[in-house]
Amino acid sequence: MSGDASRPRSSNKNRITTPLLPLSEFPIKERRGIRGVFCDIDDTLTTAGRLTAGAYEAMERLQQAGLPVVPITGRPAGWCDHIARLWPVTAVVGENGAFYFRYDHAARKMLRRYVHDATTRAAQREQLQKIGASIVAEVPGAAVAADQAYRETDLAIDYCEDVAPLPLEAAERIAALMREAGLNAKISSIHVNGWFGGYDKLAMSKVLFAEKFATDLDAANAQFAYAGDSPNDAPMFGYFVNSIGVANIARFAGHLAAAPKYVTRSESGAGFAELVAHLLGER
Repeated sequence: MSGDASRPRSSNKNRITTPLLPLSEFPIKERRGIRGVFCDIDDTLTTAGRLTAGAYEAMERLQQAGLPVVPITGRPAGWCDHIARLWPVTAVVGENGAFYFRYDHAARKMLRRYVHDATTRAAQREQLQKIGASIVAEVPGAAVAADQAYRETDLAIDYCEDVAPLPLEAAERIAALMREAGLNAKISSIHVNGWFGGYDKLAMSKVLFAEKFATDLDAANAQFAYAGDSPNDAPMFGYFVNSIGVANIARFAGHLAAAPKYVTRSESGAGFAELVAHLLGER
């Protein structure tokens, strides 16, 4: 739970029905076969809203070992430009699959790939602004996320980042209102994100690896690991055979469409560092 006791928890009546295996049960053979790591950012890499030195160092260790690191996030395009340029990552998928950014350091050029063209994105932003105003009027305590100004494709409603934490039932109400307005909606550990279109994190991850690495993720699935912590990671948890939840995934017991296979002992960034140590320890 990212070390923050104020974060809302799921109700006791709902639990993940399939037990998660401890990370220690991730077989050595499968670990040695990992050739890249996908990961969520908020409450997976970050801890209580901060990127710790330990989590950043873990990303660097992966890169130095020749394993690509690709954050898969709901965070905005403005943040993703920074991440692709300055973090030790190979690329980043942002706004829940609306695009990927990859910085070519040799050519000093940012490569950007969107699902929708610029004209479509501009028209959708006008609609999203109206939907956001309607939602915050209906859900007391919710607010349009502080990073909305840096988004190109989606609407983010804050229920737990810069507002007093709301219960998960409020997040589910926000998601329902988004769907009533014609949006696809997903709940993260801090925001509820809504967007036009049927894409998600997994779809754009497949596009990224097909276009930039000539890799079919369906065929190479077992060569990658995915780490996350919340319901919007469910498509990735359900897809990757080597999926890992950091310990704070327990917060969303009963709220996951698909659960990870393994779970770390530690929460958030420390859990990610634990995973990396596990992957690299016997290579």
